Amino acid sequence: MKATNIIAAAAIAVGLLALGLCIRSGLKAFTDNSRSVDVRGLAEREVPANHVTWPIVFKLTGNDLPSVYSQVNSTNSTVVKFLKENGLTENEISVGAPKMEDNIDNYNYKPGITSRYAITSIVTVSSDQVEKVRGLILRQGDLLSMGIPVQAQDYGNSISYEFTGLNDIKPEMIAEATKNAREAAKKFSDDSGSDLGKIKSARQGQFSIEDRDAYTPYIKTVRVVTSLTYYLED
Repeated sequence: MKATNIIAAAAIAVGLLALGLCIRSGLKAFTDNSRSVDVRGLAEREVPANHVTWPIVFKLTGNDLPSVYSQVNSTNSTVVKFLKENGLTENEISVGAPKMEDNIDNYNYKPGITSRYAITSIVTVSSDQVEKVRGLILRQGDLLSMGIPVQAQDYGNSISYEFTGLNDIKPEMIAEATKNAREAAKKFSDDSGSDLGKIKSARQGQFSIEDRDAYTPYIKTVRVVTSLTYYLED
């Protein structure tokens, strides 16, 4: 009986020791896995716009509607001719439907002073030749000298510049943002006396494309921020 009890006690002791080691190992693994650092990496670059939309707006007035409409058509042809002679193609130019206002139903109308009819027309340039179009925009005075009453840009008819080549630079920018995030994590781990482990989780932020500033809308700033979590190891 004594031998049997000794063997049983020894088996229990060994079992408890093994259980204790397993618990210790599990707790250590849990602790290691719970130690991490969250970092963000920024990638940013300036790119030139590769598409421009330029609405050329003018308004003609008069008291004889057919006559005003005829003037509008003639002016549209003059504007289109000017654009083509300066390097733009048919596919880059579109003429919108004219918009007519009858001022007799409008409080602005004063017989003998204000014209009854006002017709607004828009000739729109949509082109990838950004620099060429920018040069023509600076030459709007040429249209004025031809007697075309080009109106100032407003909120609804403003010149817009776009950058459409995001897919071409996206992989490089993501790699750059990830590299910057890792460098930040490495600095943190070094300062804390830890080793930088594997990535625990990663999230790519949204790309943003904005004007560099209010004065150069034809230069864009592309930006992306990635968020990563790294394990820290002893």
